[in-house]
Amino acid sequence: MNLTDTGLQDRQAWEKAGIAVPTYDRAAMVTRTKENPEWVHFGAGNIFRGFIANLQDALLEAGLAQTGIIAAETFDFDIMDKIYKPFDDLALLITLKADGSTEKKVIASIAEGVKADSGDPKEWQRLRTIFTSPSLQMISFTITEKGYALKGADGTYFPFVQNDIDNGPKELSCAMAVVCALLLERYRHGAAPLAVVSMDYCSHNGEKLQNSILTMAEEWKKKGFVDDGFLAYLKNEEKIAFPWSMIDKITPRPSAELAGQLEADGVSSMQPVITSKRTYIAPFVNAEGPQYLVIEDKFPAGRPALEKAGVYMTDRDTVNRVERMKVTTCLNPLHTALAVYGCILGYTSIAEEMKDPELKALVEKIGLTEGMPVVTDPKILSPEAFVNEVICDRLPNPFIPDAPQRIASDTSQKVGIRYGETIKSYVERYGDAKKLTFIPLAIAGWCRYLLAVDDELKPFELSADPMIPELMECLKGVEAGKPETYAGQLKPILSNENIFGVNLYDAGIGSLTEAMFLEEIAGAGAVREALKKYLA
Repeated sequence: MNLTDTGLQDRQAWEKAGIAVPTYDRAAMVTRTKENPEWVHFGAGNIFRGFIANLQDALLEAGLAQTGIIAAETFDFDIMDKIYKPFDDLALLITLKADGSTEKKVIASIAEGVKADSGDPKEWQRLRTIFTSPSLQMISFTITEKGYALKGADGTYFPFVQNDIDNGPKELSCAMAVVCALLLERYRHGAAPLAVVSMDYCSHNGEKLQNSILTMAEEWKKKGFVDDGFLAYLKNEEKIAFPWSMIDKITPRPSAELAGQLEADGVSSMQPVITSKRTYIAPFVNAEGPQYLVIEDKFPAGRPALEKAGVYMTDRDTVNRVERMKVTTCLNPLHTALAVYGCILGYTSIAEEMKDPELKALVEKIGLTEGMPVVTDPKILSPEAFVNEVICDRLPNPFIPDAPQRIASDTSQKVGIRYGETIKSYVERYGDAKKLTFIPLAIAGWCRYLLAVDDELKPFELSADPMIPELMECLKGVEAGKPETYAGQLKPILSNENIFGVNLYDAGIGSLTEAMFLEEIAGAGAVREALKKYLA
């Protein structure tokens, strides 16, 4: 069986293999989409194909939509050449359940794949045509938070961004310049309205996207490439809206084992590929079942009936509260605790960590005992139900191949939100955070992790983090297994408000965190003993 339009004609073979195929007229949908496009999505990877495209697929199946999505790739054009074109823009979704069972279906809602490449005249002209179409209602993004970044740590524009500013809307390399140039096309051909929707995993994502596009437009205005009318168009929310959103679904790297199973079932050419940009991708997406998408309902040109596909359409404040619930209490703090302790204790699987009685107890205490008293309740979702699903179903799922080493990346950039916000809430409510024990234990674990030595005192490689050199300099001289080498080196880290959003000593938990760290460097097995002590 081939994952192509022609291959899908043998419906009986697909159904025999346990793979659901579309029942709607895909050819007619593709024609309608190309003639009257309504939705373009930037970022053609796994979360898009395994979640967002599946939403539109459900609407098409139910007769609640007549057009599909046009996928545009801004970064890795190999994805289009190796994954989209050979498979007629189809994708195969494998939902991995905690009991080991799977659901398989073909996602057929992607009507077209386009390279957002201003250096390719044919592809670029296609996008320009799409953006001048009055039927276009929304564009959305899963390009990661880095895709919105224009400046480096020193506050100056990245060289490739500066080139896009200097060259104007013709020769483009960064995603924000590409999108700004396409919005300029729309402005110049009637200034029709549009929703510009970030669906990336980052706080205030709509604001980040809006600021980056406006910055690019303002820089072009300074150089005479655009006029004041274009800036007014972008700033008029009745014309161009930037809704905020919160998205949550784990779509890990495609599994080579699952590729083999698909091929054994008769589906050809399923092996993952690694592109020239180091994207690890396959014709299929493997993903967990639970998923959440909450979007601010601000669409000046109309929108698909996303609420009929399970999307929460609401106001900005509710989106913000859902995001805060997830990131500061119910999921991300638990992930970080498992990441750092998992590395120290030699785990390579989050699911395996959840079989560890101390680590399971730790995330329960962080999420349920310490998080719930100050959790932000978004009302549309129950924080208790959400965190219980995370602890009982999502994290223990052995068929989601997620590793603590991946999650431990950039922890210095995360702890301020994942722990600092709860600490500040305790200070606000109780005057200090001395009621906390398990969040300090997680922070002590991160500091212990920074020594790059496991609980058997064997070295391991730290995950990427921009602050590693600075943090290691602070900890200079400290040796795991030799507590006598500790002479307060942790104090500059624990008091750093740029890291935690608060001075932990002022919050009343700096000394406790320091004491926990000292216990964890006492010798081989000391980390395990500390966990047992505090989680008994």
